[in-house]
Amino acid sequence: MTLAVFFGCTFIAFGPAFGLFLFTIARDPLRIIILIAGAFFWLVSLLLSSLIWFIAVKASDPQDERLQKGLLIFGVMFSVLLQEAFRFLYYKLLRKAIEGLVALSEDGCSPISIQQMAYVAGVGFGLMSGAFSMINLLADALGPGTVGIHGDSQLYFLTSAFMTMVLIFLHTFWGILFFHGCEHRRWWEIAAVVVMHLTVSGSSFCNPLYVGSLVPSYMLMAAAAAWAYLLSGGSAQNLRRFLLCLRSGASPQPGS
Repeated sequence: MTLAVFFGCTFIAFGPAFGLFLFTIARDPLRIIILIAGAFFWLVSLLLSSLIWFIAVKASDPQDERLQKGLLIFGVMFSVLLQEAFRFLYYKLLRKAIEGLVALSEDGCSPISIQQMAYVAGVGFGLMSGAFSMINLLADALGPGTVGIHGDSQLYFLTSAFMTMVLIFLHTFWGILFFHGCEHRRWWEIAAVVVMHLTVSGSSFCNPLYVGSLVPSYMLMAAAAAWAYLLSGGSAQNLRRFLLCLRSGASPQPGS
């Protein structure tokens, strides 16, 4: 049973992201480099935020539960802001990289667009975030033990896997929105990404009421996906056809 939980949660959390990597990134060495660099930037942001939180906890009274809870909330919010700050730094780095690629190319064009970079960088952020979210849980899922044997929720591993999956997708869409905002100086788009990130991270405090964290996260993912699709050149008409399951050129038939 533990082996089934391990593989099931692994495929739920990382299966869709692996598909994105396999079909859209793996064949291009430049995209792989951008993905790895994006994962590294996220890792550095986590390291710095963890260091700040560790110092704050050690410098505080461990017996004060209210203070410790406040420090936990501060650590989560600070980590989100630091991640978005590093996303901005990564955008500036990739902007310089595009200028260098244009200077080196024979036709004066970059082999990869800023929109493609935004997508790949977002996947890199998401994969590293998901790996750190699930790696310890997957190790525990191998057993020994039974989830919920003492009356706790038996859905812990399953909901964690679905939460990891949505975070990977959200980081991908946030990367597209954030880079578009930086590219066109639409700072409200950047602010929207930060607010969505804070909302999703803050919803985790609703656990173990998992509906309070999963439902808002998936609703925000759907909104971010539609927004990123439109900013990437998609049309609202095609999005409407997709949502209504209509074929191109077909019109809905009235019921008989």
